[in-house]
Amino acid sequence: MSDGSGGGSVRQRKKSSGDGTGSRARKSKATGSTASGSSPSAAQQHQMWARIVLMVGIAAIVYFTTFRTREKKFATQREVLELRTQPLDCSRPYLEEISKFAGCIPNQCGRFVSDKIVSPAEAGILLDLARAGFALGQSAGGASILDLHSGALSKGTQFVNVYRLPEAKQLFTSQHINVYRHVKAKVQQAVAENFRLSADALHLTHPTFFSRLTNATAKTIHDEYWHEHVDKETYNSFHYTTLLYLTDYGKDFTGGRFVFIDNEGKHNRTHVYIEPKRARVSGFTSGAENMHHVEQVTGGVRYAITISFTCDREYAMADPKFALDDDEDDQNAEERPAEP
Repeated sequence: MSDGSGGGSVRQRKKSSGDGTGSRARKSKATGSTASGSSPSAAQQHQMWARIVLMVGIAAIVYFTTFRTREKKFATQREVLELRTQPLDCSRPYLEEISKFAGCIPNQCGRFVSDKIVSPAEAGILLDLARAGFALGQSAGGASILDLHSGALSKGTQFVNVYRLPEAKQLFTSQHINVYRHVKAKVQQAVAENFRLSADALHLTHPTFFSRLTNATAKTIHDEYWHEHVDKETYNSFHYTTLLYLTDYGKDFTGGRFVFIDNEGKHNRTHVYIEPKRARVSGFTSGAENMHHVEQVTGGVRYAITISFTCDREYAMADPKFALDDDEDDQNAEERPAEP
């Protein structure tokens, strides 16, 4: 009976052992099945990468066809231009405002550039004047201005009145005076002819100034000349803007091109650039149709004069009063604006 009892016990143990082996086999099989399911095959990996590449390609196509910036020349340094123009539709706010001024409404908004308005000799005299003025003061950053009307001159991170500096009496000669006024009159006439205005309806306005740009690090907001802007939004008095370049792009400086920004639809833009050239004049209507900026100068020194015009007599200003001698200096002192 005892042996019989022992025999039954042995059979029970064998049965249990058999069940455990089967369980372990099933677990092993299940584990293998799970591992196999978590690792994609080579074909699946190929399909996955093909989809990723396709999606990236589609995204690139959408981006480059939706957000596109093109570059187009308006005037290069090597060209000698009698006159080149580009008509544009006036922005609505600009047209609404300028329509109030008879004789000053453009036949069409736009821009022009010419190398035949001012002579290289005249530009050279004005360059000498600019260099002499900036010898008395320059910005600590990359952008300096000299305004002969208000007397404002960049010095460090501030402005001083150049007419209050004793050395200024030696700067301005009768030749400087005559050339400055003569050039202003020729540029004014060019604006009137190109936009079919009455020259008498145009008035010189503030600010009209010499600029000196370098690649020095900006110290104040006044040094950051490269931001895109609309002149009419920056200076309410502006209706027509002109620039006279006094140095040559690619020779006297690098960088520093003048760039118009033409928006074509919501996302497409065209950058229309002018390469500065000594005695080159560019002019344009000052509304949003002529958004622009100056590229950062990367080397050398870029000199130019901004000559601005208004149709509103309220914002008109006279030619600058240069101090040629003590008598004139005393007489004109009361006429000069306070230091900015």
